[in-house]
Amino acid sequence: MPFTLTFSHVGIYVKDMAPMVDFYTRFMGFAVADRGARTGGGEIVFLTRDSGEHHQFVLASGRPDELQFNIVNQLSFRVDSLATLKEMHEGLKQEKKVSNITTLTHGNALSCYFHDPENNRIELLIDTPWYVPQPHRLLVDLTLPDAELWALIEKHVRATPGFKPAAEWKQEIERKIAAAGAARRTAGARQPAAAMSDG
Repeated sequence: MPFTLTFSHVGIYVKDMAPMVDFYTRFMGFAVADRGARTGGGEIVFLTRDSGEHHQFVLASGRPDELQFNIVNQLSFRVDSLATLKEMHEGLKQEKKVSNITTLTHGNALSCYFHDPENNRIELLIDTPWYVPQPHRLLVDLTLPDAELWALIEKHVRATPGFKPAAEWKQEIERKIAAAGAARRTAGARQPAAAMSDG
């Protein structure tokens, strides 16, 4: 039987809760849905930007002061428009506790990367109507006029081997997902017979 699996939320450990809650509520616009004591000590804060999701992002105290490296590769947040992306990019420049602000396109997305107050890499992004094989990156200037920025990106992606419209890529990935689901069901149907033959 087909099944649905969708992404729900992510949680990260933090060292200093107050500046992290401040940044993600004040700048990123999350609301605190709940907060309280963690089992075993410390604090946990549940954040959301969607009333249909109790929490989308969770901050839990307990991150060690010293880590050899941050095991969180990145956290990515989709915004609603190029105007919002540009506005947030400008706002980040005024945030004293963020660093490494970088703007680029992956061909399939236009992104602003930065490190949050505890050095987690964060991506703000909007989708483009195009696909190019990943990984792919081209530094871009978000201060360019919109039409000039889109024209630059489109020219670049159309010259990239493997380019296709995003809608075409979406159809291909939907077929792959369906095939993976079918393979899972087939493997599941074979398993009881195999188990019986072992007995």
